[in-house]
Amino acid sequence: MDDNFLEIQKEYLWKVCLRPPEELEKVLPAQRLDNCFRFHAFGELCELRRHHILLGGQKLIGPEGILIALYALHAKDVPVQLHPLKSFKELPESMPYQGAFVARAEQVLQPYVTRVRQQQKEIILRFSGYPNTGASSGDFSFTLFPLPRIPLYYIFYLPDKEFPAGVNCLFAANATHFMPVAGLADLAEFTAKRIIQLMAAPS
Repeated sequence: MDDNFLEIQKEYLWKVCLRPPEELEKVLPAQRLDNCFRFHAFGELCELRRHHILLGGQKLIGPEGILIALYALHAKDVPVQLHPLKSFKELPESMPYQGAFVARAEQVLQPYVTRVRQQQKEIILRFSGYPNTGASSGDFSFTLFPLPRIPLYYIFYLPDKEFPAGVNCLFAANATHFMPVAGLADLAEFTAKRIIQLMAAPS
């Protein structure tokens, strides 16, 4: 399976390299050193090169590499328009991915909501995010940046005697300017996995 992911990643990277380096440096945005573009992805330093991608110093051979390459291929040089926030189902052509998104990006975090609240400062810092001080709902809320131009706006509901914990993951109004909708669903899924991994890591 990793071989399949790697082949898709290489195909995307070949197309990415057709973009002028100056353009790619601007749209990611990234620090360019020769043919290496450095930026943060999934809470780690990412190095995008002509033939491979490093994340946290490790060569990517799985789906996260595809997502980063897909972002580099599609990102536009336009400002991120966070508001009005959009739920995943409000994004165009999202219906085929709705069930998987709810299960893998939102419900998977529900058992961890209390721990997320306890460790939210570390999570926010790791993902270059910020707390949503003006959130109109939920018990706490923050925005994370798994990729530089794609913020994920999280709203968390703590469990109580009447209701279980809840999680909503919302997108910027123009999120599809930077990645196709199927990629956005996978991006939220892998961000949730990274959050869980971060909480499990020894302090």
